[in-house]
Amino acid sequence: MHPAWIAAIAAGVIIVIVVGVYNGLIGKWLETRNAYSQIEVQLKRRYDLIPNLVETVKGYAGHEKETLERIVQARSAAMTGNKPVAEQAAAENQLTQAVRGLMVSVEAYPDLKANQNFLQLQEELGATENRIAFSRQHYNDSVGVYNASRMSFPTNIVAGLFRFEHAQFFEVPPEEAAAIQKAPTVKF
Repeated sequence: MHPAWIAAIAAGVIIVIVVGVYNGLIGKWLETRNAYSQIEVQLKRRYDLIPNLVETVKGYAGHEKETLERIVQARSAAMTGNKPVAEQAAAENQLTQAVRGLMVSVEAYPDLKANQNFLQLQEELGATENRIAFSRQHYNDSVGVYNASRMSFPTNIVAGLFRFEHAQFFEVPPEEAAAIQKAPTVKF
């Protein structure tokens, strides 16, 4: 076989490998984008529920003004778009903390806890929080697969040539992570 043919075949094989690796990275990157957009869909649902929840609580617990204002501010900060994943995660975690604070303060209002609108909103918000958690998990799984692929050999060479960026995880804040790892206290 002629050396020119060998070189052409080797170049062809290398091109096929690079194209395959590139297309694989594109598929994994697109999956992370899709997974993030699913988080955004669920966050939008939560953003839409929160004003109704705040108005319902305001009717029964008007003097919880500070708690309600914290929720409105956290919602506004979270809704401000086009932030890096880490900043969006931090804003969402603050909103989650504010809503949890509201739910704790609601315990002091038996009439509110019996209100059908409030109960329905509370149930929808709980279901939405579960969907958000599932979407975050799916996103983080997708990011893990993408980043692992991007860092492994020989994919890392193609990723470097075509400047595939490291994807950020949607992380739990340190105080929540510490609470998750702490053993629950059981009292009788």
